[in-house]
Amino acid sequence: MQVRFPGTRRPPAALALLAFALLLAAAPSQAQLRLDITQGVRDAVPIAVVPFGGQAEGAATDVAAVIANDLQMSGRFAPLERRDLVARPTRGEEIRFEDWRLLRSDFIVVGRVEPEGSALAVGFELFNVRTGASLLAQRLPTTERGLRATAHRIADLVFERLTGTQGAFSTRIAYVTVDGRPPSQRFRLAVADADGFNPRTITESTEPIMSPAWSPDGQQVAYVSFESKVSAIYVQRLATGERRRVSARSGINGAPAWSPDGRRLALTLSRDGNLDLYTLDLGTQALTRITTDDAIDTEPEWERDGRSLYFTSDRAGSAQVYRVALDGAHNAERVTFTNGYNARPRLSPDGKELALVTLDRGDYRIAVLDLASRNLRVLTNGSQDESPSFAPNGAMVIYATRERGRGSLAIASSDGRFQQRLSSDQGDVREPAWSPFPVR
Repeated sequence: MQVRFPGTRRPPAALALLAFALLLAAAPSQAQLRLDITQGVRDAVPIAVVPFGGQAEGAATDVAAVIANDLQMSGRFAPLERRDLVARPTRGEEIRFEDWRLLRSDFIVVGRVEPEGSALAVGFELFNVRTGASLLAQRLPTTERGLRATAHRIADLVFERLTGTQGAFSTRIAYVTVDGRPPSQRFRLAVADADGFNPRTITESTEPIMSPAWSPDGQQVAYVSFESKVSAIYVQRLATGERRRVSARSGINGAPAWSPDGRRLALTLSRDGNLDLYTLDLGTQALTRITTDDAIDTEPEWERDGRSLYFTSDRAGSAQVYRVALDGAHNAERVTFTNGYNARPRLSPDGKELALVTLDRGDYRIAVLDLASRNLRVLTNGSQDESPSFAPNGAMVIYATRERGRGSLAIASSDGRFQQRLSSDQGDVREPAWSPFPVR
């Protein structure tokens, strides 16, 4: 069985509801994702991130390299190549600012990795090259194993100091991978750092796994699994691996989305043969039906106040985004009117924009809709782009795409000026979901 929305071409698999099309699609193994810049920003801010003292270049975790890669990943900064560095200072007093001004570097980051008792500490400083002013200086305790996480934390701090926006480099992404070809496929749900490093398998099966969704505290992931030959929704705690099946009702169980308070899931069920939206109380298992239209209603996304849902429906003849209040009346209003196909809505952290898939000049691409002005801004230029998910700071959108017949993940800045691809040498990658900020 495959559910499709009307359109000029078959929509991407993840958009066709739970996409039973994934039964025919592939996605990848536990191979680490590789970051490739595909479109840069011309006016990205030049910054020097000097190799940190106390580390040999080529160390297992090169702290300065991780920081530089993170800043470049944001699209806002252009780190200097190491071959262009005029010196290797590791403390502020060692910097000759006139030398760095000649390189037209606006900012410089220096630091050291040093023993601290039985562990380590990373001290770093951020300077304005033009004025010589110190903008940030901290010393962070860590361990050898925690160096990469510490480097991400430093990149977050630098990004926030220079942009005023909280950095999201310490967050994670969840995604689905598949090895092999039918009938011998292996599906995996993986979680990795935001830059694709440190992938870890959460669950795996010979049957499809899809639709991962993070809990608001980032401690659990809900997803759909066909491990029992029929669809069911599971919730799994990442720290312990403990999981529970929360919905295995007759027919389709799919598209789980967490409420802002983490107490409910919005989901798609076909209890009477029609695809409609429901909410499920995870504590009591109380089920509330939200839509009753004869159309396909799916892909719910919670409003930030928890009082309404955005969702995809074909009730107008083609897939469009609607909003329905959870006040008991359940009256739905249409949200998208530009282009003949708009689906898979995902709300920005500030609640002002929706990332979605739109049919743009015959191709399925990722766009961002300003909810106040209804202006639709297309971010990508692929032909089968799907499954958008905002970074928790709203600065970037991760999505799935295809390149030379293989699925991969890609990231675009939310203004569309910067794009990059997270690709794997093995298999396909699809259905990304960006985590919330970690609880500190």
